[in-house]
Amino acid sequence: MNMSKNELDRFRVDGQVALITGGGKGIGASIARVLADAGADCVLVARTAADVESVADEVKSRGRRALAIAADVNDLDALAAIVERTMAELGRLDLLINNAGGSHSRPILKTRVEELEKSFHFNVSVPFELVRLAVPHMLASETGGGAVVNISSVAAKNAVRGNLAHGLTKAALNQLTRLMAAELAPRIRVNAVLPGAVETDALRGWLATMDPDIRETMHRNTPMGRNGEPGDIASAVLYLCSPASSWVTGELLKVDGMAADDLIPHTVPDL
Repeated sequence: MNMSKNELDRFRVDGQVALITGGGKGIGASIARVLADAGADCVLVARTAADVESVADEVKSRGRRALAIAADVNDLDALAAIVERTMAELGRLDLLINNAGGSHSRPILKTRVEELEKSFHFNVSVPFELVRLAVPHMLASETGGGAVVNISSVAAKNAVRGNLAHGLTKAALNQLTRLMAAELAPRIRVNAVLPGAVETDALRGWLATMDPDIRETMHRNTPMGRNGEPGDIASAVLYLCSPASSWVTGELLKVDGMAADDLIPHTVPDL
């Protein structure tokens, strides 16, 4: 069934301003391109200035405004300045995509509480604080609302050996998503996208250090027969930001090709 132009317009976000953390490469950069193509102006935040400036140029080439901010979102004191600069230079804030995050997971008995706290800070505290700072501006915008999309992980729903810190803190992000959705509805929608294995520079770099058969194993354990691409995640984010999902909040959308929970063999010794 073909969609009419009016129906396709529900996937537009014309004139809205999107703040994207981790926006300098990979999934974050792809999200910026897709949102710009759909009509949004973009604020790109990442630690490396050259990365966010390059993506900002791509956004501008699509006819949209862009703001590149080199900052480490782990520094909570920097977050207010990011939001304030967004408002000062672009005048509004409608969409927040908490894409930056990450963890280094080890087996339980090798994990230290400091590692858990570092992961919790990056994956939960930072998104929470940005939402807390951004929502008042969303409510004050001409639309009177907005949308938040948190980039979580399928690791949050799987119990895979050796993946403690990442799985635990992304699960916390999922619950944070649902709690915020319940409290901020109906004016602010909050959802999460849970990517599986996505062919980012980080994944390709890791696979380059592994047995060459690992990628084939991943494909074999995924019914869709391949790993994801950043654009797969960006398309899901666009849906959750757009009017097409206006009755969707508190959802945890897996985008993983229906991969097996234990996608690759894990060599965690038995106790």
